[in-house]
Amino acid sequence: MPVNDLSLPPREKIFLADLHIHSRYSRATSKEMTIPTLAKAASAKGLDVIATGDFTHPDYFSELQELLEPAEEGLYVFRELPEGPRFVLSAEVSNIFSQGDKRNRRVHTVILAPSLEVAAEINQALAPLGNLEADGRPVFGFPVKELVKILRHISPEIIVIPAHVWTPWYSLFGAFSGFDSVEECFEEETPFIYALETGLSSDPPMNWRLSALDRFTLVSNSDAHSPGKLGREANAFYRPLSYPAMMKALREDALAFTIEFFPEEGKYHFDGHRSCGVLLAPEETRRHGGRCPVCGEPLTVGVMHRVEELADRPAGFKPPQKPPAVHLVPLIEIVAEALGKGVQTQAVKRTYQQLLELGGKEFDLLLYKDLDEISEKFPARIIEGIRRVREGQLYIRPGFDGVYGKISIFSPEEEDSSSKPRQQSLFGFS
Repeated sequence: MPVNDLSLPPREKIFLADLHIHSRYSRATSKEMTIPTLAKAASAKGLDVIATGDFTHPDYFSELQELLEPAEEGLYVFRELPEGPRFVLSAEVSNIFSQGDKRNRRVHTVILAPSLEVAAEINQALAPLGNLEADGRPVFGFPVKELVKILRHISPEIIVIPAHVWTPWYSLFGAFSGFDSVEECFEEETPFIYALETGLSSDPPMNWRLSALDRFTLVSNSDAHSPGKLGREANAFYRPLSYPAMMKALREDALAFTIEFFPEEGKYHFDGHRSCGVLLAPEETRRHGGRCPVCGEPLTVGVMHRVEELADRPAGFKPPQKPPAVHLVPLIEIVAEALGKGVQTQAVKRTYQQLLELGGKEFDLLLYKDLDEISEKFPARIIEGIRRVREGQLYIRPGFDGVYGKISIFSPEEEDSSSKPRQQSLFGFS
């Protein structure tokens, strides 16, 4: 759905929140995932609220107690950046258990806590049940419904959100380890689940195809493991800014809109077999009997396939009153394609910083700035890139079996015509 066709609420009436990230204490995360760095990166993105991630880890929790101070109700701020983004206490946990006719159910959940004091109580309750020091995302061997029961007895203000609900291996609806419904998973604790995280490989329109999900708020978060990934998905809440306001919106399905990764770019969107380089749409997988046409091994069934298995509505159906889903490409990726260079190159990073200095926060540039008004400040190729992203005019190769999809803004012919040597900066700066 093109962004320019949406009537987004004014920027001053909303705040943007990324509610699921990880600290450096989680596996496969950047050492830069610290509170000072997160505060700076979130500010550049234009995020108003950022999750702490990993409050269950004892060492990290000590850092949170030291570095954060109270701001608005239930929110915190980095002591050295009091005007910076707010932090909400968050953690992700993994439950691996047997239930029903399947062994090794694997469900991840995001936990939001209303205060450091409540987070401390959560840690105290969970410490005897698993090793909180082993990983920022601790693993427990009891049913996930029992986790909900433990948490709601600590505080009714704790929010439990099933994480990336369609990921094949570790999620509520996962093809290899999950369930066919929220009720099957959480049983008597289902009434205390108010929101579901769509994950990078699915978006709200895909989830709207399941009428059983209509009562849940669909949230979108980055699940960032490095600062540069913050805000690749996010949620727009109506003000006022506070934890109670967020809790109310999540319980009443009252988000303003969500910001989405293009789901095709997610690494489990389509079916396939990475070892053989096989990428298949769901109907092709069914035609091959679920096996790789090259080697005969079972295919990794992706998110789209799983959605189609459970869907009772056609693609394109939108339930009434659901908030819009806005699909974006991060600004630094637009810059990289415009320059014809890698995202991690110094030329791209330098140009990205120059754009923020000239145009403001990243989300303001991608969502709210009038492109005609900034066309004199910005190179035409970047303006055109932002416009195409807003309108969804992209070239997409879906991800599969752990391989991220590929999003291209410019056609191969346009890339070829612009492949001549360029200056290091689009602005001509060295």
